[in-house]
Amino acid sequence: MKLHTISQKVLTVGIVSALGFGTLLAGGAGTAQAATQSAESVAVSKGTQVVNFGKKYMGTPYKFGASTSTTRVFDCSSFMKHIFKKYGVNLPRTSAAQSKVGKAVSKSNLKPGDLVFFSSGSRSTGKNITHVAVYAGNGKILHTYGKPGVTISDLNSGTWKRTYIKARRVL
Repeated sequence: MKLHTISQKVLTVGIVSALGFGTLLAGGAGTAQAATQSAESVAVSKGTQVVNFGKKYMGTPYKFGASTSTTRVFDCSSFMKHIFKKYGVNLPRTSAAQSKVGKAVSKSNLKPGDLVFFSSGSRSTGKNITHVAVYAGNGKILHTYGKPGVTISDLNSGTWKRTYIKARRVL
């Protein structure tokens, strides 16, 4: 009886080991494919990191002309400057200047981390850049303005749909 129990345990360990090794080998093939895909998704991954870092400031108050040396208040461009700096991108101070860096990207090809620009608010002419946000994915933007402070808004409705001007990829 004792020998029978030991035999069952050895057999069980052997089967589990074989299954585990087979899974490891199968996972290795997936790793090669993932490595190939990772080169394509570096910008997306870094963009998502920028957005996730920015989300930590949800609710932080808005103040036009906020200093770039504080995180107690932000204006739209100081917020972008702050969250991108952590990931090695040194943006200019104003949204108008930020709209000239990186490369153009169409609205239909936005990826998380892309800067999106608007002509909105009291300084707007409908053509000048007065606001910047970061595309967060799924039609959402992360930015700061007015009463809500740092917030997430829908790019494809309301003010943001009407006042959208262009987008730039800096990652």
